[in-house]
Amino acid sequence: MDNRPIGIFDSGLGGLTVLRAIHELLPNENIVYFGDSGRTPYGTKSKETVIRYTFQDINFLLKQNVKMIVIACNTASACSLNIVKEVFDCPIVEVVEPGSLAACRQTKSKSIAVIGTSATISSGVYETAIKKCKPDARVYSKACPLFVPLVEEGWWEGDIAEMIADEYLKEFKDTDVDTLILGCTHYPMLQKVIKKVLGEGVTLVNSAVEVANAVKKLLEENGLQGNNELSEIKYYTSDSIDKFASLGKMFLGLEMNNVERINIEKEYDKEAYYDAL
Repeated sequence: MDNRPIGIFDSGLGGLTVLRAIHELLPNENIVYFGDSGRTPYGTKSKETVIRYTFQDINFLLKQNVKMIVIACNTASACSLNIVKEVFDCPIVEVVEPGSLAACRQTKSKSIAVIGTSATISSGVYETAIKKCKPDARVYSKACPLFVPLVEEGWWEGDIAEMIADEYLKEFKDTDVDTLILGCTHYPMLQKVIKKVLGEGVTLVNSAVEVANAVKKLLEENGLQGNNELSEIKYYTSDSIDKFASLGKMFLGLEMNNVERINIEKEYDKEAYYDAL
């Protein structure tokens, strides 16, 4: 039994979709969430910058005495997972593998599309994970860099979102793709628009539920399950508290009255970061 919190981080609000799935599956677990909205999006940054941000985020969460880390950011997972696992001695769950496995189980045509940030798509991590699970799969990838700003501004529906989605996704319409991975934790907030553009014949894979299952399994394997009768969720952001709380409430369906703003740069362990590089 271990009542320390689970630590979750993302480049902004998107990771709240993962938090929600974990909280629904594991209601007795305390959670600490950090959304780095002040530096979002990660997907347009260089790999080195994303790794540096990831180290800062993890170091901050470890100072909150968390028992495990959930990288609820596809870009951070794509750019830094291997080096993070070498440096940090704690259980870590990421989002790429759970989503890829779910897509491989779902597809009938063996044609899978992946959308994500520029950094995630250029890394090729999803194609590698999918091919490992299903070697004969055909993988179509598309970077959708405007999706994260849309979500961070709360523009999840309407003509602008639909126009942008149509431009990004039109190339999938003439393929036999039957499964699409939402390769960024912000993207589930655009599900209605994406579904409207692609039609009912394409199943959307939201990795949040799969990540929650992976967290549950890892906690059980390591004897780290919590048993908090009144579990607590603490929220931290690197930008506006009011904006984070108002939009976050729409993500979670929960009031967010305990949001704190932090200066994440102060949490940066330079020595560990440069040693890792």
